[in-house]
Amino acid sequence: MAQYLDPSRVIMGTFGQIFIDGVWQSNLNHLEANVEADKRELNLVGTEYTVFKLGRKKGTGTMSGYKVTSDMIQRGFQKFNIIQKLDDPEAYGFERIELKNCMVDRIQLANWTAGEEVVEETPFTFEGYDLLDPITGP
Repeated sequence: MAQYLDPSRVIMGTFGQIFIDGVWQSNLNHLEANVEADKRELNLVGTEYTVFKLGRKKGTGTMSGYKVTSDMIQRGFQKFNIIQKLDDPEAYGFERIELKNCMVDRIQLANWTAGEEVVEETPFTFEGYDLLDPITGP
């Protein structure tokens, strides 16, 4: 008989945290980071299939949340590290990933509307990552 997923183990982003150069960014409530591989297409003899060789990788991401300070404007285009922590009290553990040598693509100087919270969205690139703490099942 198949063992079903325990729904309490599904991780919610509610307890996620973002640290920029070691400082918790409690105002940020969204982080997305991806690594895309440039795969080189090779046509080899002796096979009917096109095969691929892994090429360079590109790390991109976006973080967003409520504007509380001018930190991102003051930081400018200087490189920084992000440690993201994905945690949930009911999960099998927590996951921490360090994004290395992050640099913003765009600095938001102003974007506001009267009567609404000001939200900052910051796209960035990074040049490597380390999985510091993986989540493992039972």
